[in-house]
Amino acid sequence: MSEHIAGAIDSHCHLDFKQFNKDRDAVMQRARESGVVLMINSGVDFATNQRSLELAKEHDFIFATLGLSPNFPDGFSDADLNRLLKHIEENAGECIGIGEAGLDYYHCKDASGRERQARVFLKVIDLASSLGLPLVIHSRDAEAQALEMVKHLDKVVLHCYSGSLGTMKEAVDRGFYVSLATNLCHSARHQILARNVPLDHLLVETDSPFLSPRKGRNEPAFILDSLRLIARIRGIEPQEVARITSENAKRIYNIR
Repeated sequence: MSEHIAGAIDSHCHLDFKQFNKDRDAVMQRARESGVVLMINSGVDFATNQRSLELAKEHDFIFATLGLSPNFPDGFSDADLNRLLKHIEENAGECIGIGEAGLDYYHCKDASGRERQARVFLKVIDLASSLGLPLVIHSRDAEAQALEMVKHLDKVVLHCYSGSLGTMKEAVDRGFYVSLATNLCHSARHQILARNVPLDHLLVETDSPFLSPRKGRNEPAFILDSLRLIARIRGIEPQEVARITSENAKRIYNIR
């Protein structure tokens, strides 16, 4: 049996999603028993922001970030956006970060759609800046563009990072944090990133229920798979990776 790892933090998950409706409590219990002490639940729209807040109120081991995925529906209006931003602002004292939010050029191919993503993202950036909270960035096939838009910020997390080593280095040089998801367990590209991210700027996440290192649905307990693999890649103990990444998460999100 693999050695026990204590004190791990899953820095990005979606426990409120419907994939967990049948066994959410059991999933959280498995995570706690596996050595995960904290889970950061990230909202992606109005409804998931609200559910993230509720989970954080119900469980002292869950913290919420409130955001807006760039993959918002076609019918998403300016009124919807203003309502969501107002909801985030009103609940800023109950969350530890703003996001996920950003750019997704993988799913959005047309120029007008990308321009709208950028306009919406700018509003979320401004909100994070005004609130003084870390911004959690979703950037897919748009990492360099997203980084360019947030260069003036102090506190940024590149969630589920999949970009280039060069963009990663530029982000780290600015003091930003790079979060690697559990898909690194079966991705040579992400393992290269894991080898090169400075440990003092590394976070780990499951992005569950997505990106499982095993078959089927992902869940926070599986963050240990990433910790063990990163440990092998970096030539240190898994417990040390857990300690470092957890300290990093607490630092950027000001968790006491």
